[in-house]
Amino acid sequence: MDWVDELRRNITDVDELLKNLNLSEEEIEKMREVVEIHPMSVSRYYLSLIDWNNPDDPIRKMAIPSIEELDVSGDYDTSGEKFNTKLPGLQHKYDQTALILATNACAMYCRHCFRKRLVGIPTDETLNRLDSAVEYIKDHREINNVLVSGGDPFLLPTEVIEEFLSKLTEIPHIDFVRFGTRTPVTFPDRILMDSELPEVLRKYSRKDKRVYVVTQFNHPREITEKSIAAIDSLINANTIVSNQTVLLKGVNDSPEVLADLTNSINRIGVIPYYIFQCRPVKRVKHHFQVSLYDGYRIVEEAKKYLNGHSKRLRYIMSHVTGKIEILGVIDDYMYFKYHQAKNEEDIGRMFRKKLNVNAAWLDDFE
Repeated sequence: MDWVDELRRNITDVDELLKNLNLSEEEIEKMREVVEIHPMSVSRYYLSLIDWNNPDDPIRKMAIPSIEELDVSGDYDTSGEKFNTKLPGLQHKYDQTALILATNACAMYCRHCFRKRLVGIPTDETLNRLDSAVEYIKDHREINNVLVSGGDPFLLPTEVIEEFLSKLTEIPHIDFVRFGTRTPVTFPDRILMDSELPEVLRKYSRKDKRVYVVTQFNHPREITEKSIAAIDSLINANTIVSNQTVLLKGVNDSPEVLADLTNSINRIGVIPYYIFQCRPVKRVKHHFQVSLYDGYRIVEEAKKYLNGHSKRLRYIMSHVTGKIEILGVIDDYMYFKYHQAKNEEDIGRMFRKKLNVNAAWLDDFE
């Protein structure tokens, strides 16, 4: 059996979960309603990590639909991706970076996904012509890196991944290519059961052009023998692996858990990169967001348990105007800095907002 066969064994139906869930008939019907709108798909591997005796299990929260997803407060496009789309599947928000949405498929449909509007659902937002994207990037010499995301690009056949790398690394002004993938976390067999994928990554990750893999570990229990083996395979393939954690209520919103996670990924060779503020996405905001004030306190307290190498991470909000770093609180103000910005003149700009301990997004402040 190969990884594609294993993927076909994913749990996609509410009925398959009922032996593990203690739900009323009304709750079951509401869960079916959620899955009709935003499909469920969970790998057998990730399902095995859930503690079914704990109704508040953090792994379960990320994988299993909740009736709280019926809360539609928020927005489906919180970062203005629609306005940065240059052609189907290609976005250009920041001068140096092109973003390709290569697929709408994932090995697991995370319940906190910020692209909930398209993952697992028919969409016209993903790439349909790689050559058109390549031509756009060639014509924009300010672009020096490409992020291939989705969905999860590692769900593409290996030969398609090689086609991406072959064409993108041929562009003279491209320094590196990044793949945003959660497969090392949710479906490590994608990497472990395909000997060709590491070879392809090694082929194109060389001293003058690098391949980066950006993954997303959100809880220490996601770090297992299999996930470590998948990370080892990527590192041995000469790729640089970094991590973007999402701060999630009920999952990692404590300093101890966040510190344990950061120290643990550092220990297995994954570079801590961002801690993202959970976006106010419809069917996500209500039950996953913490306030920025609480988030700042959690991150700063967690840093007390981290060494200098681990403290390189930044607490970031990916706003429609740019990536905004949450710097801290002094007296009655919260301070911010544009880490990246859609408008070039904003890059590096610091600003402050009157403190609102309940604000969970920039737009919540006065």
